[in-house]
Amino acid sequence: MNPLKPMAEFQMDVLREVGNIGAGHAATALSKLLGRPVDMRVPQVKMVPFEQISDSVGGAEQVVIAIFLRVEGDVPGNLFFIFSKGSAKQLLGSLVAGGMEGEGEFSEMELSALQEIGNILAGSYLTSLAELTQLDMVPSVPSLAIDMAGAILSYGLLEYGQMGEQALFIDTNFLEGSEAIEGHFFLIPDPDSFDNLFAALGVPPS
Repeated sequence: MNPLKPMAEFQMDVLREVGNIGAGHAATALSKLLGRPVDMRVPQVKMVPFEQISDSVGGAEQVVIAIFLRVEGDVPGNLFFIFSKGSAKQLLGSLVAGGMEGEGEFSEMELSALQEIGNILAGSYLTSLAELTQLDMVPSVPSLAIDMAGAILSYGLLEYGQMGEQALFIDTNFLEGSEAIEGHFFLIPDPDSFDNLFAALGVPPS
């Protein structure tokens, strides 16, 4: 299969459903963790070339917070959940008691909270995709990094080896009153994983 071939609209509808189901699972899990209602929505789902991932989060030199892990099983690949520093601060301030204010560094407690939230989000989307496709997807222990987006992706290449040419991109908005706090989910299947993933999603081989 050629992963660069444009996907039909019905195929994108399937991926949007993955995003919406994942957001629902994540909202439920976060609500339980925080003891308060959390609303989430998915405004955009698309496939993006690997080299455009940094552009999707503000550019290669944009400092971001990333939770990343390796996925093994039927669809081996790499998974990243990325926030801007501003979004991370908003998220902590809105969802976590005593969240940080201003431009200071993140405390160990705040970093731990972000890692736990990122872990829940990544796990929710991965579980949704696994349930929808009936494929086995086993996540590794997640890591957290604060660095430029390009550096984090480069580190991912060094840590996990070659990545695929395309990523499944899902925008995620946390809704706190009238404010939306944005995060970005990227699943980057290994090159040989596209056949299994797309076949399970009903995409005919090319």
